[in-house]
Amino acid sequence: MKELAVDGIPVAVTCRVLKLARQPYYRWLATPITDAELVAAHRANALHTAHVDDPEFGYRFLVDEARVAGEPMAERTGWAICRDNGWWSTFGKKSRGKKGKAGPPVHDDLVQRVFTADAPNQVWLTDITEHRTAEGKLYLCAVKDLYSNRIVGYSIDSRMNSRLAVNALNNAVARRGDVAGCVLHSDRGSQFRSRKLVHALLRHSMVGSIGRVGAAGDNAAMESFFALLQKNVLDRRSWDTREELRIAIVTWIERTYHRRRRQAALGKLTPIEYETIMTTNVALAA
Repeated sequence: MKELAVDGIPVAVTCRVLKLARQPYYRWLATPITDAELVAAHRANALHTAHVDDPEFGYRFLVDEARVAGEPMAERTGWAICRDNGWWSTFGKKSRGKKGKAGPPVHDDLVQRVFTADAPNQVWLTDITEHRTAEGKLYLCAVKDLYSNRIVGYSIDSRMNSRLAVNALNNAVARRGDVAGCVLHSDRGSQFRSRKLVHALLRHSMVGSIGRVGAAGDNAAMESFFALLQKNVLDRRSWDTREELRIAIVTWIERTYHRRRRQAALGKLTPIEYETIMTTNVALAA
């Protein structure tokens, strides 16, 4: 309105078109928004964006995310903003009870427990597992191709947030190339319902799929991989550092699971052998 008034359009006309009263505008001219209020608004916006992406984060994690987004603040300041707006971690709330509802799905279940695929990059599964070290927990998000049971992408971090899932997806896409039309199936975890992952799927021209609430069997083929990892790596010994465990996980996936562990479902071949042989056969048939 101020800019329009400079251009010669009367304030009364602008207010009439916008259906606004003139008195609040003149009060604002007398006491405009201060720099401190503007800074507080930007901080609140950054905290809200982080909270929407990862509802399980407490205020300390939200402050960390805001800092990364370019809005640094003290933890006490972040706590006050979250308190005033009611942005609390979902883990800090009381139990939902039997009548509560889980988070809504952002995709339909396109897999329906049919854990097979006729070609590479047709159906991928993804999930997150965690394990404790002396330094704290380490989280792994893995992406599995149902065609060969190969782990086509993964991300390992000390924090379980939507970025963990997005990084795993991006890693898989970088390895596999053209993935347009590929279905990515997961459970209903908040990381897989986040805006960041939905946008990543759209960016790669992929299709999302989500199982039902409390139905572990809807992602059973991914759970079977994590059970193997648990038995062969995670529970074999205690781990002093996250880096030590990270190296062990990567080594087992790339050296043992992909190249040495033969699977009955693949005709007693390893995932690498199966993809190599089947790709060669298809090329010869063409």
